[in-house]
Amino acid sequence: MKVTIPEELKKDMPQTTWGKILAATPIVMTVIATLLAGLASSEMTRAQYDRAFGAQLQSKAGDQWGYFQAKKLRGAMQRNSLELLQATTDVHPLENPALDKIPSLAPLTLDPNLETALEAVETEKPETEIAGDLKQVDDKTLAAALQAARDQARNFDAALAPANQAIAQLEKSLPAGDKSAARNLAATKMRFSGMRYDAEAALNQNIGYLLELQVRKANLSAERHHRRSQKFFFGMLAAQAGIIVSTFAMAARQRNLLWTLAAAAGIAAVVFAIYVYLRV
Repeated sequence: MKVTIPEELKKDMPQTTWGKILAATPIVMTVIATLLAGLASSEMTRAQYDRAFGAQLQSKAGDQWGYFQAKKLRGAMQRNSLELLQATTDVHPLENPALDKIPSLAPLTLDPNLETALEAVETEKPETEIAGDLKQVDDKTLAAALQAARDQARNFDAALAPANQAIAQLEKSLPAGDKSAARNLAATKMRFSGMRYDAEAALNQNIGYLLELQVRKANLSAERHHRRSQKFFFGMLAAQAGIIVSTFAMAARQRNLLWTLAAAAGIAAVVFAIYVYLRV
């Protein structure tokens, strides 16, 4: 937006401090309006980015929930198959220290505010309460917790190496044609696989919940930037109104009144923009 004062109006303007202020008012208002327009556009761009980022995170969260459901189902199938095998034939799972229980991992240490937000999501509290809890969670804290959960899942996979080796050794040492030993080994693998899938499902569940928190934070940020964009746009409209009124003030006889209105519009736009920038 460019403001050019006609030469006729310049000649009619008093060559005093008041006249210079009156002549500069449209230019100042134009600068303010341009700045507010830029802020409105910037906030809208950030809102769109956060929406897109939230959609990407939602896709990742959906993958984790898919893994969770698949592994819970596999664990249930392994246990049901073991119960059916034990009910229909004489079978005794093998005793092996590496297969009797799954490896234990240290639990995640989470920030208290993050634990509160997770509990709110897990218990399906109202969105307003979840949003209030999420405001207390720092982005870096949430990202660190998510990385720790992923590291825990990788560490669990590494901790399964002895069990996988034990199963491989049992399969190699299985006597050829011994159906009873084969059934016992199958029962052992079913028992261990059921425990393993349940543990892996819990790890995927933890990652899924943390990703859900990131999705909600991204959406909250998008909504905030959208509101700020709207308010900066309203401030720009006020500044543009100041431009129009100040231009009329130079051509009208009642310059004091019109200039006062223009200045009031400009001041209101600046004060409103500062309030939005600091508080919204």
